Amino acid sequence: MCATCGCDDHVPEHGHGHGHGHGHGHHHHDHEHGNGRAQRILLEERVLAKNDRIADTNRATLRAQRIVALNLVSSPGAGKTTLLERTIAELRDIELGVIEGDQATANDAERVRAAGAKAHQINTGTGCHLDAHMFAHALDALAPAPGSLLFVENVGNLVCPALFDLGERKKVLIAAVTDGDDKPLKYPHMFRASSLVVLNKIDLLPYVRFDGARFAEAVRAVNPAAELLEVSATRGDGLAHWYAWLKRELAPERHAVVERRPVP
Repeated sequence: MCATCGCDDHVPEHGHGHGHGHGHGHHHHDHEHGNGRAQRILLEERVLAKNDRIADTNRATLRAQRIVALNLVSSPGAGKTTLLERTIAELRDIELGVIEGDQATANDAERVRAAGAKAHQINTGTGCHLDAHMFAHALDALAPAPGSLLFVENVGNLVCPALFDLGERKKVLIAAVTDGDDKPLKYPHMFRASSLVVLNKIDLLPYVRFDGARFAEAVRAVNPAAELLEVSATRGDGLAHWYAWLKRELAPERHAVVERRPVP
């Protein structure tokens, strides 16, 4: 948001806002004086309210098609794409689709397609998060199959994605041991918004200063309800638990698909 992350061109008139140049949020600054902060807060509340309305529509669309959408959030380099590549390659019995969010390049979408899943790339330009409007367009473009699992790989950033509901079923936060064990305390809003925390790169534990017990305690302190899994996306540790979690999320939807098939 404007005050939080510098997405100054995020204004209600555009919905997605990004890429329309700079200055959209600025034009009243000369006249601000004492009420500038109040105007800024009002603008941000309008942006979030509009976003939430679109997110509710997205959620209804996904529910009608029994699509389980998971919003993957992390800091840059935590290993989201590597985890996705391995998941796509090993979960062959589940239909998967991926919406990729990055400021620039289609590198991650190409990696995901090479692993065997349908993918749609969103480039946000200066924007540091996806919003519900972008997600709605990407849903139309990707057209995921009913009853499928849809991963949304958000822009690497532990601040703004916490504010923007896309209409997803759950947020999944991927942390890495290389990020440090105090991340939950530094970014409490993102950890609080997430249903599952996946601690990645545990194969690097011998080489970095990271206290697993301290990290787990910090997660519990900000979000007692969050589940915590430890994995290595490269070596394979803990991935059976990750796949079991995904199948548990998808089970009711897949069951519904089976039930609705006509009897031969």
